[in-house]
Amino acid sequence: MDNGRDAARTVLCVDVGNSDTNLGLFVGGELEATWKVTTTERMTADEARMRMAGLFDMLERDGRRAICDDAVIASVVPGLTDAWVTATRALTGRRPLVVGPGVKTGVKMRYNDPGELGADRVADLVAARTAYTAPFIVVDLGTTTNFEVVDEGGSFVGGIIAPGVKLSAKALSDAAAQLAMVDLKAPASVVGKNTREAMQAGVVMGEVALIDGLIDMVWRELGYETDVIATGSDAAAIAALSQRVARTDEHLTLRGLSMLHTLNRR
Repeated sequence: MDNGRDAARTVLCVDVGNSDTNLGLFVGGELEATWKVTTTERMTADEARMRMAGLFDMLERDGRRAICDDAVIASVVPGLTDAWVTATRALTGRRPLVVGPGVKTGVKMRYNDPGELGADRVADLVAARTAYTAPFIVVDLGTTTNFEVVDEGGSFVGGIIAPGVKLSAKALSDAAAQLAMVDLKAPASVVGKNTREAMQAGVVMGEVALIDGLIDMVWRELGYETDVIATGSDAAAIAALSQRVARTDEHLTLRGLSMLHTLNRR
């Protein structure tokens, strides 16, 4: 493919998560537009196509380019993967790249079975390895809170998976009849003066303590400190309270998908 066409190539990146599905449109490798839609338990290919059509209509109304040459999908919801594959194939005229075993990443793996890694975790690693200097830890805050650890040599050495802040809040509310869901924001005081504040302290500040505490444990195990980058839906709010997260990168996963497309579609 010649350089002129590369520069104009438009790629749709789809990150299907348990709670949200994030989409990013890249033109010539640059992020042009992003959208977030709620992940539903069931969805047909036609429904996925309708969602994409609505998003592209928004672009056209803004006078922006609304075409797509190719797509790449990362899905941690197997029951929805085929719907998105069929929908994006109808949009682009070719089967999308689906992140999974056998996809080239360019990341050195020191992991027992790299095929076990979730597609979103792989995308995070690829983007972070390009954008940041090793060693580093990526903390991806979504339905789960995932930690990806890259050592001084630039190798992925492993990670941690913990319940995410929204999942913890829902579990607390579901399990205790007298505790309703609360806004996930930091309370005025760690010692709550009412039930709402007490729950916010336990869920939000508990998440911060978990993140900072686990990072300290990882640093001790590695024998050195690292950069820490947070991404995901709750990254900005949690990072503002953390003593260990150095920076946030809102679109890390989508950029990783774009890079995986480049690596595997040459």
